[in-house]
Amino acid sequence: MPSFKAHIANIRACTLCAEKFAQTHTAHSPRPVAWLSQSAKVMIIGQAPGARVHESGRPFTDPSGDRLRDWMGVDEATFYDQSKLAIFPMAFCFPGYNAKGSDLPPPKICSTTWRDQTLKLMPQVELTLLIGGYAQTWHLKTKNVTQTVMNWREFGPNIIPLPHPSWRNTGWIKKNPWFETELLPHLRNRITDLI
Repeated sequence: MPSFKAHIANIRACTLCAEKFAQTHTAHSPRPVAWLSQSAKVMIIGQAPGARVHESGRPFTDPSGDRLRDWMGVDEATFYDQSKLAIFPMAFCFPGYNAKGSDLPPPKICSTTWRDQTLKLMPQVELTLLIGGYAQTWHLKTKNVTQTVMNWREFGPNIIPLPHPSWRNTGWIKKNPWFETELLPHLRNRITDLI
């Protein structure tokens, strides 16, 4: 197994999806966004970087990131402190848009290539936030985001499933008031304990 430093360098140099991305409606090149460390006790696992993250090279530099930081009860400086928080999406690159302008799903080749080895190199993680269906299906083998998040207590103190913090989920949050009254206080307490 390579050193952590070599592993991150390999991720940042990855071009496995170059041909696929060139054929999307955005016709872009890979730009892996690796926000990982061997000291972070909290890991955020989301879907894949969006177009804004592709441009900035920093994860969650969009309104979803603002909402996620609010959910977690952390400021921007804490969120981007890699010694405290690792961000490990299901795919490291923006997958592009489909014909309707929606984000394409994260390419499976990214997870099958990088996920297991990266997790082995980060045994210090004590809390993993699984954001959205792709992360929850991979790690928990669940298929329904609402049911998974509703049953968050079943996954123990080390895993907390969350819906995606997109504005598109505002209606979901209003329909599920327990999310803000029960799950978010627990999430913020766990984050405070660890960072």
